[in-house]
Amino acid sequence: MDDRTSLAERFEEDRGHLKAVAYRMLGSASEAEDALQESWLRAAQADTSGVENLTGWLTTVVGRVCLNILRTRRTRREDPLDAYDVRARGTGEGDDPEQEALLADSVGLALLVVLDSLAPAERLAFVLHDMFAVPFDEIGPMLDRSPTAARQLASRARRRVKGRTVLPDADLARRRRVVEAFLAASRGGDFDALVALLHPDVVLHADRSVVPTPEPVVVRGAHTVARGAMAATGRALFTGVALVDGAVALAMAPLGRLRLVLGFTIVDGLVTDIDVVADPDRLIGFEVGFLDS
Repeated sequence: MDDRTSLAERFEEDRGHLKAVAYRMLGSASEAEDALQESWLRAAQADTSGVENLTGWLTTVVGRVCLNILRTRRTRREDPLDAYDVRARGTGEGDDPEQEALLADSVGLALLVVLDSLAPAERLAFVLHDMFAVPFDEIGPMLDRSPTAARQLASRARRRVKGRTVLPDADLARRRRVVEAFLAASRGGDFDALVALLHPDVVLHADRSVVPTPEPVVVRGAHTVARGAMAATGRALFTGVALVDGAVALAMAPLGRLRLVLGFTIVDGLVTDIDVVADPDRLIGFEVGFLDS
């Protein structure tokens, strides 16, 4: 068996692992597949006769390809929020938007949002080291930096990922249960469950970018707010629980890009106010953190 055949077999054996690396680096299943194809083309042309750990070596190849993509990536076009009603029309990117949503959900949408906010070097250092145990001795040369500098990049990214909380742990847990239940009911189209979570006099405020409308929208009453949530079940597929400015919230992030935030005021276990934000200028100012499961 020649080296190329051995490498091809190892690449296929490691494809799941390599795609996981690429997905966390890029936040898109279709881009991750493209990165794997480019990585194979590069790997196939390399001399691997002296490589002892092919899996580790392939991981670094994928990491380098993804780093180049991140450095050259242009901001995706700003689609209207209705473009993310995937049950009606899909995301416009990738072959299977619902599968993309499931993959994002398995990783954590909030984590993808935070990773997307990191500089490419920070993202590479954090993903490879903290998620895939690649030593800093290998990460540093990929970034043209010392292992110590790579460690500092990962540490900086780790602080961003963790975020901050303004609530005691017990209050955080109680609010998280309510927000998670709201998301589950929205995804499942369970109208009665939604109403049960809402105060009868709940008020929802949505900025002009949400619909969009000339003026902000105000909706009052549990049944009216619940009906609105039922109409957005497609969006809910790309929505996850996150820490936003230290409070438990919902973040809608198709392809890892933050597009909408729902903030909740919760009193005695019921939602009394919902603030829906889609204004890009406001979204940029939010500090998003990942909630551990």
